[in-house]
Amino acid sequence: MIVEMINFLVLMVCVLIGVAFVTLLERKI
Repeated sequence: MIVEMINFLVLMVCVLIGVAFVTLLERKI
């Protein structure tokens, strides 16, 4: 179960970074 929790947290972090990156690109353009 611990591994699943870590994988879920990593996935959430990747999603947040992706959203933030896209937002920054839109602001620059």
